[in-house]
Amino acid sequence: MCTKTIPVLWGCFLLWHLCLSSSQTIYPGIKARITQRALDYGVQAGMEIIERMLKENNLPNLSGSESLEFLKVDYVNYNFSNIKIRAFSFPNTSLAFVPGVGIKALTNHGTANISTDWEFESPLFQDTGGADLFLSGVYFTGIIILTRNDFGHPTLKLQDCYAQVSHAHVSFSGELSVLYNSFAEPMEKPILKNLNEMLCPIIASEVKALNANLSTLEVLTKIDNYTLLDYSLISSPEITENYLDLNLKGVFYPLENLADPPFSPVPFVLPERSNSMLYIGIAEYFFKSASFAYFTAGAFNVTLSTKEISNHFVQNSQGLGNVLSRIAEIYILSQPFMVRIMATEPPVINLQPGNFTLDIPASIMMLTQPKNSTVETIVSMDFVASTSVGLVILGQRLVCSLSLNRFRLALPESNRSNIEVLRFENILSSILHFGVLPLANAKLQQGFPLPNPHKISFVNSDIEVLEGFLLISTDLKYETSSKQQPSFHGWEGLNLISGQWRGKSAP
Repeated sequence: MCTKTIPVLWGCFLLWHLCLSSSQTIYPGIKARITQRALDYGVQAGMEIIERMLKENNLPNLSGSESLEFLKVDYVNYNFSNIKIRAFSFPNTSLAFVPGVGIKALTNHGTANISTDWEFESPLFQDTGGADLFLSGVYFTGIIILTRNDFGHPTLKLQDCYAQVSHAHVSFSGELSVLYNSFAEPMEKPILKNLNEMLCPIIASEVKALNANLSTLEVLTKIDNYTLLDYSLISSPEITENYLDLNLKGVFYPLENLADPPFSPVPFVLPERSNSMLYIGIAEYFFKSASFAYFTAGAFNVTLSTKEISNHFVQNSQGLGNVLSRIAEIYILSQPFMVRIMATEPPVINLQPGNFTLDIPASIMMLTQPKNSTVETIVSMDFVASTSVGLVILGQRLVCSLSLNRFRLALPESNRSNIEVLRFENILSSILHFGVLPLANAKLQQGFPLPNPHKISFVNSDIEVLEGFLLISTDLKYETSSKQQPSFHGWEGLNLISGQWRGKSAP
């Protein structure tokens, strides 16, 4: 009996462990918060985008055939071309968060002026001319549902769409415009009916086209020859009455190994603020994963010749000449001289309020290579360099720079009072300060790309270091200087005159 019970208990334990592991919460390395101010700006920018689209694009031509029974005309072939929205107004437009659901869009009392060229052909007559269509009482409401797909891309879905145009007025011009305008009013009702039927499908088509673009976003970005950065969504957006939170993975990988680092992110909470359009929280985990990935990829190993060091030395009285003369004084060197620095562990990241530090445990070797001989090690010692990290946003990138706070050789305390040790420590500190850090800062100038929508730039940005994470507060600006032209999706299938007037094709 006991023998049978043990496997059962062991199986239950395994199942419990699997359930516990599968339900473990995954926390983000980056959290982006969109506020109501961003939505309000989105309305303004959206109107500018639509206006630019309308100025640069005509709507597709419309053609077909209709019967006009009230005029005893069997068929009229028509073609509307050069369709242009000349003016529009949506004075009451808003976007608002719907907690736990999505973003609600609402507009009413909208108007639009449309001009077009037309051609009519029937058994009785054939004519061309122009026409103006005035739409008023434009109303739309719908909810954009935001989720994520299996690849971590954001996805959108239109829900509860309702669109209606209350009034339409057609005015023809041309030789027979008086005749056409006399029966323009009967044409307006079917135009309205068909237009109202097509508005939501047109909007849904635009959302579908936007989804296609979102699915091509690069959520795994190559940073350099050492690392990749994962920006994928780890969960669907969290939506409250006042903001929308996007939880991004925010982790670095070595270029040749996409395994997660041997530590996990910890939760952090963004402060309740609403003065900026966008808040980006970057967890300590993000920087720790970068440190681990670069260390694993060997990016922290460097060998410098005296010539390479001199090219990056600050030109002052305490520069390269004094340092090398001290080294020569101690070691009486006449051979070529090199410095090799290798990180012994991933640099240690620490984010405390107002203070971002990076401690680098490493070893330093001074090498020489006499003529016709192998490389010889003069001295090798471990050290820890404590640095402060400066931060700035340039364009759409977070740029870091390092400044040396303290350099300390890993020696027993009994040896630290030795004058030669202190002298050597100062020499190595100078090499690190004037030679190595400038090289590192030059590479750091490329920065880390920040998550931001296409054609959106950051303005009025501010950076704060809080406990365990970095907080970026920024407003947004839509950049219109792009060669890529927007397009209209869904208009190709729009026949303004249809329904009861359609049915007979031209002979």
